Order: sequence, then C-alpha cells, then structure tokens
Amino acid sequence: MARQGPVERLDKERILSGLPATARDALRSFAVLGVIDSTNRFLMEGAAFTEPGVHACVAEAQSAGRGRRGRGWVSPFGANLYLSLLYERDATAQSLQGLSLATGVAVARALRSIDVSGIALKWPNDILLDGCKLGGILVETEGGHSGPSRVVTGIGINVDMPDRAGAGIDQPWTDLGSHDVHPGRNRLASRVLAEVLAAHVQFAAVGFEAFRGAWDTLDALRDRSVELRSGSSRRTGTARGVDAAGALLLEIDGRCEPVLSGDVSLRPAT
Repeated sequence: MARQGPVERLDKERILSGLPATARDALRSFAVLGVIDSTNRFLMEGAAFTEPGVHACVAEAQSAGRGRRGRGWVSPFGANLYLSLLYERDATAQSLQGLSLATGVAVARALRSIDVSGIALKWPNDILLDGCKLGGILVETEGGHSGPSRVVTGIGINVDMPDRAGAGIDQPWTDLGSHDVHPGRNRLASRVLAEVLAAHVQFAAVGFEAFRGAWDTLDALRDRSVELRSGSSRRTGTARGVDAAGALLLEIDGRCEPVLSGDVSLRPAT
C-alpha cells in the first residue's frame, strides 16, 4: 500500500473556498475537527445542529469510526477523509433506501473530477477502486415516524493509509496514494462535499430514480453470482442491478426479488 508522506492538515477556509457558491450557500455550518469519536455521532448528538439547514464536518481522525452492521471504520490521524453531513427531511427511513447509492454516485463523480479511474460501487455502500475497497458510506436516521427525519450521511475515503493501520481490515483494500493519486485532502474534501450536496438536493426532489442509470454503469457486481448474508442465513443468486428505490434485484431460480439493505452483506460467490 501507499507510504504515508507529510500530513496535510485539514483547513476550513481552503475547503470552503474550493466549493462552488451554491454549495457554500447550502451549508448552515461546517466544522473541521481534530480527533473525534465519530463524525456521524458528532452531528447527530450535537445540540448546535438542530437548526434547519445542512450541517457538515470533517475530522483528522476518528477513535470510534463506524461502518455498516456495527463494524468499526479504521480512521488513523491525517491519513484519510472522514466527512459527514446532517440535514432534516420530511421522509421515512424506507423512502431514504436509495440515498446511500445516490451518495456513492456523487463520490464517484468527485473522484473522476480528480482523474481517478477504475471506480466502481458495490451495493449498498462500498466504493471500490480496481476491485478493492477504497471507501464507504453510512447513512443513519433519527425520527421520521410523525415528523421530519434527521439524516446523517458519513463518507470515508482512504487517501494515504499506513500499512500498519490497515492490517486489521478484513477485506482487500486500497487507497488513492497506492494508485499514484495525490489530490490533497482539502481539495478532495471540497470535491466530495460539493458533489454530495448537489446529489442530496436532487435526491430530495426526485428520489433515487435520477441516479439509477449512473449507478448501473458503476455496479461492480451486476450479472455476477453473489452470496447474500443475513445473520446465519446464506443465499446465492445473480445480482441484476437495483430497482427504482435502490433495492438490490437478486435473481434466484429465474425469479428476481428486491432486497432492502438492512442488516445484510453482499459479496461475490466463491
């Protein structure tokens, strides 16, 4: 993997100055943090972030970064991008099914804008580079039963991960530095934040259907044999893309059924 060079510290003004005016205007607040337990938790639990509008933050490190299904997210200091956004939506958790996928499309667009090739997406939240995990997305919601949902979208991207930090990761992984891509974390943060803000506005207006075509072109497992795991349950089928809501279409014995993300894990069948 990449060797870690000098640490580029995150800088609020550099990140904000790299945003288009529409993106800057959309932010109610933006914070650059040092070491935090979790950027998602920081926004979800912060009393200062209850005002209407989009709140966002980045951090140098996370001591308790989280992935899906309760897994930890390796978050060493100054090595990667840890970014979260919070906003309120008049939407149920079910209607947000495709938000993780739409965010993945936005991140792929941001990476293409800095000349990263070989990006693919694995349902429902993995960002792959040449088949290895480069990053991930975690969408968490609060409320929504009788009023607006508070939605936090967390994004982690490996920029220059030290080998020792990634030694415990239980799947093949990579970082941008290993592919000789060195955008700088501030520039990367600006590009990702701008694309994700724009995607969230579009998603709020028209839902996942607007992203479905783009997601299909990035789908790492389409038409491949896959194994779906949920607890002790194992099912094997063929991935046939996603439906208009972002549910996985899994073909088993000639019949396709939609699978919601929930507490499931998807991987290529062996």
